[in-house]
Amino acid sequence: MGQVPPAPPTLPGAGMFPNMFPLPTGQPFGGLPMMPIQAMTQQATRHARRVYVGGLSPTANEQSVATFFSQVMAAVGGNTAGPGDAVVNVYINHEKKFAFVEMRSVEEASNAMSLDGIIFEGAPVKVRRPSDYNPSLAATLGPSQPSSNLNLAAVGLTPGASGGLEGPDRIFVGGLPYYFTESQVRELLESFGALKGFDLVKDRETGNSKGYAFCVYQDLSVTDIACAALNGIKMGDKTLTVRRANQGTMQPKPEQENVLLHAQQQIAFQRIMMQPGVMATTVVCLTQVVTEDELRDDEEYEDIMEDMRQEGGKFGALTNVVIPRPSPSGEPVPGLGKVFLKYLDTDGSSKARIGMNGRKFGGNEVVAVFYPEDKFEQGDYGA
Repeated sequence: MGQVPPAPPTLPGAGMFPNMFPLPTGQPFGGLPMMPIQAMTQQATRHARRVYVGGLSPTANEQSVATFFSQVMAAVGGNTAGPGDAVVNVYINHEKKFAFVEMRSVEEASNAMSLDGIIFEGAPVKVRRPSDYNPSLAATLGPSQPSSNLNLAAVGLTPGASGGLEGPDRIFVGGLPYYFTESQVRELLESFGALKGFDLVKDRETGNSKGYAFCVYQDLSVTDIACAALNGIKMGDKTLTVRRANQGTMQPKPEQENVLLHAQQQIAFQRIMMQPGVMATTVVCLTQVVTEDELRDDEEYEDIMEDMRQEGGKFGALTNVVIPRPSPSGEPVPGLGKVFLKYLDTDGSSKARIGMNGRKFGGNEVVAVFYPEDKFEQGDYGA
């Protein structure tokens, strides 16, 4: 009495589910509710709209992946379904570091295939079709190849016709100091052999390096050697990330170890020559090579001098070897315990610094550093 009667229940299609068609009188299927056309279409096209993204960094999350790929798709002109984000859903497997990225349309998913190798959070990621992709069925749903009009250069990618920079042996080189010139990067990479293709990625507006590059070697057998030798090396205030662009880190085969060791020495030499602020001299100072007791005995002293001449001479032309000896009176002697190697040029001294640093002499690990030429010429060994 005096109360408003309850409203009749709302039928599907009358407001509760606006995306559903209203059910007509005498509906078929024994009264079963019908799926919205949009939902049915999405389900049927889902396998063709999903993109596999592998090699994600540990910090990647659903939001960062969705935002990144939506922005990249817009930047390359890959959005064909109108304004808004191309990515509608992301699922990440954090343990295996991959994601499934669902696009709005089949065509946009096909355009995303051109993004393989794009740099995300400092490293290249693989962009592939998922395992449930059905090529024959997908061909009936929309374009199965990326548009040829995509502006891949806008996001630092090189189109397919990139002069030998495609395939499984393409190497990503990240963490390059921005001051490295193209010729310096090439010189570093060519320590392992001739390059078939090379691309130092640069900013389109300024022309400055973006700090990463791609390359492919003519001799594909050195690919893993180069990756293993270069990866993790310090260059100035940066650390190199070097790996196959489309794969994880691979270990060199046992028969490649000697090649790798030689390559690492070459890289270290070039690193010293390339770093700003590191001044090579013709004098190398070795510490932790000899003990005071060894230097007291005349015969042992001569043996040590001969050993140093032979070892030091392997790296270049030696002009002098100085090994300070203990004073008979017990007076302090500057440079005692050090070995000074004077070379004809900095090429020899630089190689010696690399080749002898870290080597074992009498159970001790040698430390090799450049020494000021003026102090050496003055007989000042105590610096």
